[in-house]
Amino acid sequence: MKWRVFALIVCLCGLPISRAQAQLSQLPNAPRPQTGIVVGTVIDVNGDPVPAANVGLQGPILESSHTVVSNDNGFFEFNDLDPGNTYHITIRAAGFASWTSPDVTLQPGQYLILAVPKLQIAKALTTVNVGYSAEEIATEQVKIEEHQRIFGIIPNFYVAYDQNAAPLTSKLKFQLAAKVAFDPVTFIGVGIAAGAEQAGGHPNYREGAIGFAERYGAAYANGLTDIMIGGAILPSLLHQDPRYFYQGTGTTKSRVVHAVTSPFVCKGDNGKWQPNYSTMGGDVASAAISNAYYPASNRGVGLFLGNFLIGTGQRAAANLAQEFVLRRLTKIKNQK
Repeated sequence: MKWRVFALIVCLCGLPISRAQAQLSQLPNAPRPQTGIVVGTVIDVNGDPVPAANVGLQGPILESSHTVVSNDNGFFEFNDLDPGNTYHITIRAAGFASWTSPDVTLQPGQYLILAVPKLQIAKALTTVNVGYSAEEIATEQVKIEEHQRIFGIIPNFYVAYDQNAAPLTSKLKFQLAAKVAFDPVTFIGVGIAAGAEQAGGHPNYREGAIGFAERYGAAYANGLTDIMIGGAILPSLLHQDPRYFYQGTGTTKSRVVHAVTSPFVCKGDNGKWQPNYSTMGGDVASAAISNAYYPASNRGVGLFLGNFLIGTGQRAAANLAQEFVLRRLTKIKNQK
């Protein structure tokens, strides 16, 4: 009955319907329209979720922007939004170009799934770093790489997710190698490998604690000579980049080829692709040096070829994992 009376007044007074509805909402006991919800998921160009993205909600009736942070799955949600009002959403995430949605207007009780496009990698690096030298840019990039860890624990320092990363200086190459060689997780990993070798009775060291120590020393020496020679010394002398450059896009076949050929093809400090003499030389040198400290019964061409092929095969397998699995498992710890 109230509505009919009010509608009659509207017709007689010539008030706009929207204004009339607004005045009606102020009447005692007038029902409030059911609020709406906007949700969405932030993903990158590979379809992987982007956690910790800042998602802001703006609108003419809002006194200030409402901001939420996307969760580990890239999901965000805004509740209790008044229908009939115009809103837009802005998404900002470190390393990505920001994105702003078109204006959206919710209906009463509407649950809107916002179509968020894949965030593009930020292209502002060259403009932001104008006035900085290539060495300074590389230093900042290495600082980020030194905080890359799988599950936030296992070092993943030798992966460059920026395909146009600045070339490393010799100092940075040795710094990155030392970071891997002396990381606490590296020592734990060597211990696990030594324990597995002792369980399998290979190499032919003694049993017991002494044998474990000998296997531990051999395993660590293998890794240390490989990382220092193949990851620092030869890359410095040959002006090659020891990092794996994550491709992330293209067909599955092209990504597989990129991963398995990386032990044999690398990017030079001049930005051009070339034979990976550094990595192959590091594997060869490490395999050859192992003959100096392995038991006499294990030394020879077999040990050399075995260590070389195992090292190269493990590297190719690791690169495949980097390309298809480990990217989404790698977290960057807060820099201190």
